Formats: sequence, structure tokens, C-alpha cells
Amino acid sequence: MTKRITFATMLSFPITVSGIIDSEDLDLYFNKRPTIKEVAQAAGVSTQTVSRVINNRPDVAEETRSKVNEVIEKLGYQPSALARSLIQQRSYTLGVVTAGLKYNGPSRTLNGITFQSEKMGYSLLLKELPRFDTENIKPLLQNLLAHHVDGIIWAVPQVGDNRGWVDSELSELSIPIVFLTQQNHPGLSIISFDNYLAGKMATEHLLGQGYRRIGHISGPMDWWESRQRKAGWKSALISAGIEAREEHCTEGNWSSSSGEVAFKQLLSQYPNMDAVFVANDQMALSVVQVSCQGDIAIPQQLGVVGVDGLPETPYYPTPLSTIVLDQYLLGCTAVEEIVLAIEKSREHSYHENQRTIILSPELLVRESSQLSKVLEAENP
Repeated sequence: MTKRITFATMLSFPITVSGIIDSEDLDLYFNKRPTIKEVAQAAGVSTQTVSRVINNRPDVAEETRSKVNEVIEKLGYQPSALARSLIQQRSYTLGVVTAGLKYNGPSRTLNGITFQSEKMGYSLLLKELPRFDTENIKPLLQNLLAHHVDGIIWAVPQVGDNRGWVDSELSELSIPIVFLTQQNHPGLSIISFDNYLAGKMATEHLLGQGYRRIGHISGPMDWWESRQRKAGWKSALISAGIEAREEHCTEGNWSSSSGEVAFKQLLSQYPNMDAVFVANDQMALSVVQVSCQGDIAIPQQLGVVGVDGLPETPYYPTPLSTIVLDQYLLGCTAVEEIVLAIEKSREHSYHENQRTIILSPELLVRESSQLSKVLEAENP
């Protein structure tokens, strides 16, 4: 006997079924995956108990939980994400907005988001902006809401007025949103690095090594991160009784090529400079390369410290000292925070518990700034 079947299902991609399916094949197709009822029967419990175990509810005896989990593993049971979504009225999907994935920082952050979301049982809907400073984001937000995401991680650095939409659009959002790398803003949940401390820490390290004429190559000054790192550089110099002058600073755009231009300009503006704090490791690479080509000895004649902690920095012509910003941790923390916010929103308490989390940078000292070590070796 043969049967011709037609069915519809809720999927995010098109599916086509054609041809005639034998009834035995049909039974095999639909029965090859164990059901929650079969798990319950094998474990000798109710389907409600199995559901509580799957959802990690606390109101289950440990002996029962272990028995159910053993049966689940033995049968290879996989809970239906669609059924769970319908029952709990949530999609278990996070919207992630990012930009500049060709750069190390954003891509590492996304790696952390991907790992932690999978660990916590969430899928991702990713949207990449064409530019960091994109301002018209209303269509994007509407698209995310149309896909019924439970919350949004806004993983785009604050550049220019690309957060200008917050005050006008945020009140329209009915779901939680967590912002990454943004200055404090009333009523927002924010996770960021202490970029001011990063600049201060790098400069204080150079001062501690005996350098006194410390220049700075900043990132683009319409970036909030750049302004914070520069402010940290200024603060450390002023605290040491050293004037922080504008001509002792040049600006790059984060790329290695811009770092080369900015460094050559800084050398002409500050010829007796003996150290430089560079706002990121990619621009610092050019500083090291140009110095090697120009017979500027590092760290004897020029100390160099970057920011980011790129994995390539130990292999620069002179291994680079850097301020490590753990972008992977930033991504993981973002998921933990948005999931917490989602749970609170179900209790109608989310907007009362928004907070700012500041992640601390770490100094990683290598050869490019170890002047004191060189001097000790030369004068034992």
C-alpha cells in the first residue's frame, strides 16, 4: 500500500517534498526519533517530570533526574526546540548586531557570543552593519523583532552618532538589549572595557621603565574608545609632572598602514620622543617595522606598547608589550547578561535592574618596552 502525503511545518527555510512515500517508509521517518512520551515510559515517570528535567527545574529529586538523563542519553532523545518555544512563548534566539568582522576584536567577540549562547541553549540571528557609524538602524531593529528574538546584543563600538537612535527608538523595544563598548548611559545595560585605564596603565608602565618623552598614536577620535585611551595617556603624564601636548599625538584609523603614516608624522613632530603608546596592536606593528627599517633600536631608543593582545604580537620583529582586552570574555559576558535580562523581563523587573559591567585590561610586558632589563644587562 502506498500513501501520498502533504504536510506543512514552521521552518526558517523552504522545503519541498515530492514523490510517493511508502507507508512503511513513512512510519520509519516519523518514528526514528524518540519522543518525550517514550522517555517517560522508559524512565517510569510522567512526561511532566521529563520536561522538568530537560528544563533543569529544581523541583526534581536527584535520583529521578539521574534516571531520566540516563534514559535520554540511551535513547538519543533530542527535545524539540519548536515545541519548547511554543510552550514557553519564547524563541530561544538572540539577535546580534555587529560590524567590522574582518577585524580581530569584533570577530573574537562574536566567537565568545557564539560559544556562550550555544552553552546556554540559544540560537543566534546575526546582522552585520555595513559601517561602524551606520545611523539608520530602524529597519534592522524591525527585522529582528519580526523574527521574535528574545533579546538583542548590540556589539558595535560607539562611533560618532551611531548611538543617536537610542533615546528615540529604545522605548519602542519590548525586549531587553545589551550594549557593548559604550560609555555609561542612563537606563542602558552596558558591558565595556576600561579603556581609560588601558591608556593610563600603558603610559605608567613606560614611565616606570624610565621613559619620559612619551608620544601617542590614537585611533579615530570619533570613536569613544580612542578618546578614553588618549585621556588615560594624558592623565598618566600629568600625574608624573609631564606636559601632555597635542603635537605629541597623531591619529590613525586602526589599520597598520595608517599606523605607519601616523608614526612618521609623530617622529617629525616629536623628534626627541623616547617611547610611544599606540592605541592598538595593528598600528603598533607599523611602529616596530618602521623603527627596524630606520635603525631605531627598540627598546633602547624607543619603547612601544600597544592595545588589544593580538595573538601575533609575540612574533613582531620585536615582541610587543600590549594591554590585553579579552574580547572573547566580552562576548561570553554579553550572553550571560542578556539571558539574565530576558529572565528578569519575564518577571517584569528588567528595566529596574539595568547595569554597567566594566572589564579590566591586563598589561602583558614583552621586549618592546623592557628598557630597565636591557640597562641591567648592559650594566651588571
